[in-house]
Amino acid sequence: MSMKLFAGLLLSGLAALAFSACDADRLSKLKPGVSSADEVRKLMGEPTLEWVEADGTRVWEYPRTPEGVVNYMLVIGPDKLLREVRQVLTEENFAKVRPGMSSDEVRYLLGRPAHELYFSLKQEKVWDWKTKVEPGMTWYFNVHFNNDGVVTRTSTNFSPAGG
Repeated sequence: MSMKLFAGLLLSGLAALAFSACDADRLSKLKPGVSSADEVRKLMGEPTLEWVEADGTRVWEYPRTPEGVVNYMLVIGPDKLLREVRQVLTEENFAKVRPGMSSDEVRYLLGRPAHELYFSLKQEKVWDWKTKVEPGMTWYFNVHFNNDGVVTRTSTNFSPAGG
């Protein structure tokens, strides 16, 4: 392995570790049923997206992609108290993605994708999420959409580290 490649892998690994350590520290200070929406915003910052459910519950998206392998959804009840913290990039959630789902449904389930690519010859858009990093390999979960934004299939792939 070249020294340049090793240095790049080391730096990206350290950055991911520092990022996850910051999240762990912040999230440990939040207590479901106790922490207010204002406290969540103060610690976590502004969410990238907010969904409002019929009962007034709000779901705030805090993605950690493309570098991280987690995306968080924080659920704020109608009483403006934190109800739940979910890490949504899980095998269980990947298995819930089905043909026929809309892009909004997928975003609500998995959070913001790491990448969005369009393949004009196939007339398909593909979103991906980094799922794990192993020595020399980075794994991705992919969702394929037709031009109407409807899921047609899912797939997984890997790329050499740094690629």
